[in-house]
Amino acid sequence: MSTEVIGDAALDFDTVGEVAPRMPDAERLHLPGRGTLTVRREHGPPGSPTVLLLHGWVATGALNWFRAFGPLHAHFGVVAPDLRGHGGGIRSRKRFTIADCADDTAALVEKLECGPVIAVGYSMGGAVAQQLWRRHPDLVGGLVLAATGTEYVRGNRERYVWSAIASALAGTTRLGSAVSWLPAGVARRIAAMPVGRGGAGLAQWARKEMSSHNMRMLLEAGHAIATYSSKAWIHEIDVPTSVIITEEDAAVSPLGQFRMAMAIPKAHINRLEGGHVAAAFPDFGRKITDSCLDVQRRRSLS
Repeated sequence: MSTEVIGDAALDFDTVGEVAPRMPDAERLHLPGRGTLTVRREHGPPGSPTVLLLHGWVATGALNWFRAFGPLHAHFGVVAPDLRGHGGGIRSRKRFTIADCADDTAALVEKLECGPVIAVGYSMGGAVAQQLWRRHPDLVGGLVLAATGTEYVRGNRERYVWSAIASALAGTTRLGSAVSWLPAGVARRIAAMPVGRGGAGLAQWARKEMSSHNMRMLLEAGHAIATYSSKAWIHEIDVPTSVIITEEDAAVSPLGQFRMAMAIPKAHINRLEGGHVAAAFPDFGRKITDSCLDVQRRRSLS
């Protein structure tokens, strides 16, 4: 297996001015027949399972999970890819779909021989985790779903309007890293980005991470989010699942998150104060880790 290490991503800032923990190095990894992506990974304690971290829209593996790498690494192996079109994710002329993201991650798990994984999805990553379980059930031993639901845009009219706007913009926007013009309100409401709380250092790093997005694919991802629904089959999930509800979320309704949790057989529910950028909060890593440990405990009992 050939990989290319492309840099150490240690952070020298924190949302409260402290020194943040180091993240795994970023590597470029080729998936035959699919493309090349950036992934951050670390081995865990001997015999430990792997958690697969799936980020939200407009984020990257680093942006969404920088709080979680340290706490998780004490108990698990960690794999955090950039999803297609985002950061160093796979580039393709094909239209972005949630299903393709799920298949990408399945190919990654198979290449790394680290399955079955605990798939951890935040916001859009929650949809990818759901689809990964549905399309590749042998690769998923458990789920942690945070700030996510069975659908993201409430109501048929709103869903149609948002998907139409995203599709139109995707068809007229040049390829490249034009993320800087994305409306701040959209980013705050939908993207799982740790921005706006930590001063210039964190915001500057976040902008750098986002500067490599592919704008066409990003907007196509917005369309995919707007039209996504797993309501018809979410009740079929048969692996241990924990749901983390972001209690002040203006992007994915906390009630919708709760309804998703109630539809999944024997799902455990955890609550996290904050809105859709709760991934930036200092206690986020502990919450994610506790949920993964809960899923692993239930896996070992089954």
